[in-house]
Amino acid sequence: MSFLASIKGSEWGFIIMPLLIFFARILDVSVGTIRVIFVSKGYRALATILGFFEVLIWITAMGQIMGDLNNGWYFFAYAAGFAAGNFVGITIEKKISLGVVILRVITQKNADELVKYLRSENYGVTLIDAEGAEGTVKVIFMVMKRQKLSVVIPIIKKFNPNAFFSIEDVRYVREGTFPQDKKTRTFFNLIRK
Repeated sequence: MSFLASIKGSEWGFIIMPLLIFFARILDVSVGTIRVIFVSKGYRALATILGFFEVLIWITAMGQIMGDLNNGWYFFAYAAGFAAGNFVGITIEKKISLGVVILRVITQKNADELVKYLRSENYGVTLIDAEGAEGTVKVIFMVMKRQKLSVVIPIIKKFNPNAFFSIEDVRYVREGTFPQDKKTRTFFNLIRK
């Protein structure tokens, strides 16, 4: 007797199938979140493949729900899986940290030591004198790999704990000064576009 044959109808409809729908939605939405990020970063081939699997999983889950529209557990599992899938997808995206960002730092404090240190670490730094709401400020611009934010932000906080900074995604960078990574060839670099 197989495992599936031993499951009673009520267990299948109220426990097993809702769990399958829940996990399918987590997978589907996570893949969809990553796919959208890959599209925005220019990874067309990978985004296309992920799109195929995203829709395949979605159709499978929806097929089960449409087969039994009277089961409220299916709807609950579908909605809960969607919510959890967003969380999982965003968590995965943060871990892989793809792309390039511009880091803008505004400080009223003298930024010479910070700039000198960042340049010694081979970061491209542009320093501008500017006028802020409360007087003269220094504005530091850096274009960097997103993965490096976890290294650079603590450096900024060390030199100036009260500095204001903002981070923006950059779609394309032609040239610049970037610290050399020990491993320059990554999976994502190989499959880009």
